Amino acid sequence: MKNLKGAALLGQSGGPTSVINSSAAGVFLEALKQENITDVYGAVHGIKGVLHEEFYDIRQEDVEELKLLKNTPSSAIGSVRYKLADPKKDDTDYKRLLEVFKKYNIRYFFYNGGNDSMDTCNKISKFFKKSGYDCNVMGVPKTIDNDLNITDHSPGFASAAKYVATSFMELYLDATVYAIPQITIVEVMGRNAGWLTAASALASYKGQGPDLIYVPEVAFDLEEFFEDVKRILKEKGKVLVAVSEGIKNAKGQYIAETLQELKTDAFGHAQLGGTAAVLATEVSNRINVKVRAIEFSLLQRSAAHLASKVDVEEAFKAGQKAVKAAVRGTTDKMVGFERVSSNPYKIKYKLISLKKAANEEQKLPLEWIKPRGQGFTQEFIDYALPLIQGESKAKLVDGLPRFAKLKKIRVQKK
Repeated sequence: MKNLKGAALLGQSGGPTSVINSSAAGVFLEALKQENITDVYGAVHGIKGVLHEEFYDIRQEDVEELKLLKNTPSSAIGSVRYKLADPKKDDTDYKRLLEVFKKYNIRYFFYNGGNDSMDTCNKISKFFKKSGYDCNVMGVPKTIDNDLNITDHSPGFASAAKYVATSFMELYLDATVYAIPQITIVEVMGRNAGWLTAASALASYKGQGPDLIYVPEVAFDLEEFFEDVKRILKEKGKVLVAVSEGIKNAKGQYIAETLQELKTDAFGHAQLGGTAAVLATEVSNRINVKVRAIEFSLLQRSAAHLASKVDVEEAFKAGQKAVKAAVRGTTDKMVGFERVSSNPYKIKYKLISLKKAANEEQKLPLEWIKPRGQGFTQEFIDYALPLIQGESKAKLVDGLPRFAKLKKIRVQKK
């Protein structure tokens, strides 16, 4: 693609993370430096904001506030879950996007998200090319699920993993404090990939983690689960369990779905959550001891107070590098990471085809998973431990974090 002159637009999509705004800071601050970029916009609630012609004018923001985005969790300009149709079947949205891009002379488009977001990026880029409109489209990765394809890891995962591991260490100490028997079942996010739940093994590596860990990559057997819980309860008097929200049985049904009715989101994905609660109910029906169900829910993806410095810095650089690549004429790519070594930890940034990055989920290697929920091999520990290193968090004011406060001035509709 050509070295274009025009406006740059960033959209954020999907579930927020504690470092998605660090990537936004990377995009915004770098875009503001570029001579070929005439205006810098933030889409209000992702692709929906573009369709509705709703943008924030980033040039009117204070640079110091934009810098504070590095340590501000969630999506500062608003996120969205909106699935574009197949353009061959319905190109209504694509025609509208093209109309808006032309109207505002948007020549650089950055979309910050996971698998579905990269798919959106890819579809838009292909439609624009077919329509003869020059626009460099770049994907900026993020997902706590760590399931983006052909990249060693994804921004957002490391900080969420650090939160999960730390929280399990704290829960371990609390759940074992009384002399009475107790079973604690903790639910961690992860629909089809168990990377985040696997992070609880980092707590076990320190001797203060779960006794059993269940991830979606391995079929969950309810009867084996009860047997193992009973065995550990007899041995230790306490049981701490980590379970992915998306664990399935041998038939491929979500465990939560087999025990309750689930709703679906805009992408047709089952709205999970409640797996720990339904398992706790089943355990209570069979074993007469105190049972607690804990769901980390939104806490695990917004815990900027436990963010990994590695994660924050890599997320920021991913945003920067997306802009630099785009102004050099690159399009149809996502910024990814290639691990050079784990000790000392070193990566190099690479550009991945959007088509390859979109919709293919990267699962946990099966050889890293021990049988019957017994945890993970040293290979996983060696993979994950370097990612959670260091601290990077917002400065405290009156003992509380000072997060970015954007003016959010809307661009006047043309």
